[in-house]
Amino acid sequence: MAGSEAMVVLVTCGSRAEARNIARAVVEKRLAACVNVVTAAVESVYRWKGKLESAREFLLIVKTTLRRFEALKAEILRLHSYDVPEIIALPVKAGSKRYLQWVKSSVQP
Repeated sequence: MAGSEAMVVLVTCGSRAEARNIARAVVEKRLAACVNVVTAAVESVYRWKGKLESAREFLLIVKTTLRRFEALKAEILRLHSYDVPEIIALPVKAGSKRYLQWVKSSVQP
């Protein structure tokens, strides 16, 4: 699998429970090969509805492929509690060939 087919998707969640629920669901449905749940809260600072906000959030680091991204995004949107959840996809330019092959095989429907 060429590195360009693999993606890392970043998602923040409002609670550890929500993060774990989304992680399990997307792996179970083969939309992601692996999801790292950062269980230590991150502090997010952002502007929302014209006001400066700050929140404790939990970060998901999702490994998937470009082919599975749209279905992954739809599932995250379905399960997520936020009106506008962060879903940012980054292409993988290079990596361990065996790992990238595992990612591809793990998300085959």
